[in-house]
Amino acid sequence: MSDSDPSPDTDPDTDPPAPPLFVVMNAGSGSTDAEARRAAMKAVFDAADQPYELMVVADPSMLSAQARRAVSLARAAGGTVVAAGGDGTINAVAQQVLGSGCPLGILPQGTFNYFGRTHGIPTDIEAAARVLLRARPRPIRVGLVNDRIFLVNASVGLYPELLQDREAWKRRFGRNRFVAMLAALATVLRGYRPLRLELDSGGASGIVRTPTLFVGNNPLQLARIGLPVDTTVGDGRLAAIVVPPLGPMGLVGLALRGAFGDLGGADTLLRLDVEQLTVRASRLRRRRRMDVATDGEVAPLAMPLRFRVAPEPLLLRVPDADDPDRAPLEHGASG
Repeated sequence: MSDSDPSPDTDPDTDPPAPPLFVVMNAGSGSTDAEARRAAMKAVFDAADQPYELMVVADPSMLSAQARRAVSLARAAGGTVVAAGGDGTINAVAQQVLGSGCPLGILPQGTFNYFGRTHGIPTDIEAAARVLLRARPRPIRVGLVNDRIFLVNASVGLYPELLQDREAWKRRFGRNRFVAMLAALATVLRGYRPLRLELDSGGASGIVRTPTLFVGNNPLQLARIGLPVDTTVGDGRLAAIVVPPLGPMGLVGLALRGAFGDLGGADTLLRLDVEQLTVRASRLRRRRRMDVATDGEVAPLAMPLRFRVAPEPLLLRVPDADDPDRAPLEHGASG
């Protein structure tokens, strides 16, 4: 028997099994019950005879460990790692997938889902699962701050504080956009101490006073808050937004403009579209570490902070333009 002959146990008319999926699901993401999401996903995969392993994570601190395990299994089996959850969950899984050679699939289930919406991935769990089965890997440029990935945005100052307060409010009052807005209002009205930062974009440098520095990698989010969208943002460049020192009511007004998609009319904002940006604490207030929010998750990072586009792309499984389950692309999303 030659090497090209089928083995006696193989039916030459039968397609080989699909590469397996290793799904890391955050049981706490989104407002939908985790068991219902799991049942809906299972129904789609079983109907398609799709091999998969589901790893449900009840404790968010275990997301990275489970994602590392999923990457190890996917590399051994030639499969795909799948993140099921909000932008923070997807970030934690993508952190482990980047550079592994494995494709990443997502089943977005969070509050805003900017990353999934940018790439036409529906939020309905059944539709997202069907899309995943047909999607093909596409290289996606992602951001880094030091060695930490961000898919949507990264920030320092008031915004990380706001996120921490928001999580406390959500645990108490529920996970929805109205609660998030009330938490943000309470944080802003409490007051803040402006940061004094030295910014170096490689060709120019300067010192700024700001309550928060925001670095975006997602054109859809920029469009939602009303900022002009450079087509290179998310595809090789980052948008750095410096908020001016304002009183509490000034910040509330700025937040309202963002909520209504009108930040483009705020001429006090400083915007830099950059390939890289180094942030140092000014000599007046040297810091060794600073809290940084990446896609909604806050962690202390060593100074200086170096924002840049990751040299290696993330291989994201994205639906074709003619996929019947693909979500419509919104203004600012990639094509």
